[in-house]
Amino acid sequence: MNARAMDPVVSAVTDRIRGRSRETRAAYLERIAAAGRELRDRGPARGRLGCANLAHGFAAATRDDKADLRGTAKPGVAIVTSYNDMLSAHQPYETYPPELKRAVRAAGGVAQVAGGVPAMCDGITQGRAGMELSLYSRDVIAMATAIALSHDMFDASLLLGVCDKIVPGLFIGALHFGHLPAIFVPAGPMTSGLPNKVKARTRQEFAEGKITRLEMLDAEAKSYHSPGTCTFYGTANSNQLLIEVMGLHLPGATFVNPHTELRHALTEAAARRAVEITPHGDEYTPLGEVVDEKAIVNAAVALLASGGSTNHTLHLVAMAAAAGITLTWDDLADLSKAVPLLTRMYPNGQADVNHFHAAGGMAVFIGELLDAGLLHDDVLTVAGRGLDLYRSAPALKEGTLVWEERPPLPGGGSADPDVLRPVSAPFSPDGGIHMLDGNLGRAVSKVSAVKPEHLVIEAPARVFDDQLDLLRAFEAGELDGRDFVAVVRYQGPSANGMPELHKLTPPLAVLLDRGQQVAIVTDGRMSGASGKVPAAIHLSPEAAHGGPIALVRDGDVIRLDSVAGTLTVLADLSGRTPDGAPLTDAQWAGTGRELFHAFRRTVGPAERGASVFGNGCQG
Repeated sequence: MNARAMDPVVSAVTDRIRGRSRETRAAYLERIAAAGRELRDRGPARGRLGCANLAHGFAAATRDDKADLRGTAKPGVAIVTSYNDMLSAHQPYETYPPELKRAVRAAGGVAQVAGGVPAMCDGITQGRAGMELSLYSRDVIAMATAIALSHDMFDASLLLGVCDKIVPGLFIGALHFGHLPAIFVPAGPMTSGLPNKVKARTRQEFAEGKITRLEMLDAEAKSYHSPGTCTFYGTANSNQLLIEVMGLHLPGATFVNPHTELRHALTEAAARRAVEITPHGDEYTPLGEVVDEKAIVNAAVALLASGGSTNHTLHLVAMAAAAGITLTWDDLADLSKAVPLLTRMYPNGQADVNHFHAAGGMAVFIGELLDAGLLHDDVLTVAGRGLDLYRSAPALKEGTLVWEERPPLPGGGSADPDVLRPVSAPFSPDGGIHMLDGNLGRAVSKVSAVKPEHLVIEAPARVFDDQLDLLRAFEAGELDGRDFVAVVRYQGPSANGMPELHKLTPPLAVLLDRGQQVAIVTDGRMSGASGKVPAAIHLSPEAAHGGPIALVRDGDVIRLDSVAGTLTVLADLSGRTPDGAPLTDAQWAGTGRELFHAFRRTVGPAERGASVFGNGCQG
């Protein structure tokens, strides 16, 4: 491992996080250390169960597995899966459990499917009532993961998840069993379909009524066409990139397509590695020690350098908290000023993750950031000590899985500088996400896909309390021929679960292309796939808790300045009372929403991760 000078901003932010997290992190480490000592001293976890308990735990096992589970020689590995066959990203997991079990057995362990977690798709629920359960599903998944692992029969876990809330939920749940090693096992992206530029243009044509629903559906079906993750660089693929940078995938496992020989080999290798890093081997690697302050900063740097999903300004905060680490939006804001943008993937460009992978992918991306001192190398990973291990890319040589180091940039590292660039020649000198502050509160702005001339907008507000009202105004022509800032409020975590408002992107993009100056300000979310429309999102405090956004009226001039990092209403709000209100519990019902009333009452604010776990309610 080569010693490198760390970037001073990255070092300072890391030290700041470590300082503010000292007590909570120490308490977390003490708790998992005690559990880890018990595993090391007393053998596989199931050996401490009573006879009746253990018999229940292996009653349905195969004969061979039953024999192994009765004994205490082989470590037990939990498989926690998000498999369903409706969602393309998770459909490949159908065959993983038997593959993983065989590989674990060959490595000297015994594996069981400990439980399943829900996996919903924001792409299906966009603009629907189900989207209002999406963010809450992250915490449900965390609880489901904890329930799966609570049987206390396991010495390590293999976590099967890909998309938006699924990976953060698995991550949070598994960290509450942080004494157990954990490896995330990806499924990979589908092969490339309809070019992203064509897809975006087709969506705008549909919003304008220029093509039929049948034509629109045909285009979407050509985009989302096979098993695997959607290929644009939204939250799902941001999840995958961040998990690898945190050292929780095997090196280079992230963007290998499903149902290929290499994907199969990596899946088997993850199973073998899970056995090797249990407390009963020589490389005990507890999840709670892998996820430390440096790993969290590495994830934040990677998010910014890749122009990743704004959803991770929520998720990373909540994920860090599960490990006793306090990450703030101020940390992300400071890092954004120091971290250059190295990739162009849709919606930040026309390429998709397959193009990124072909251009050099994770090995080159990580290597560039390491060489620039922007990533901490001295970290623990599931592959071993040091992030340098992730400079290597997997390959099959005569049927054997090997890792080959990619050369640094320049000099052949990137096959496509339109997709992946070195730190010395970035697409932008700062990160793809900016934090905003002002008299409307604090917000997040994704700038990596916004043209420079749209980074600053000053225009009258047009206020909506429901995204459907904005869509109706667009369809009626009420938004034509005028500059405006759409204020969409009562969309925060407590109001209605903080849904993504991605359905608003095509109509607003149409107006932008017509030459109007338009933007959106909201206490809700946009999507990891949101693109060229300037936006201030995740506004905190939210309208439902008396945030200033509730005082804004039609015609108030709003200035959104993503360059200066400010969000200001140029009107005197003093003396005003909140306008509008969130839906009551009786109104917020249907599509299962009534089951989540307790979440509305306990969820924390956006800037603390919008979590129901220990981040403090807003009321």
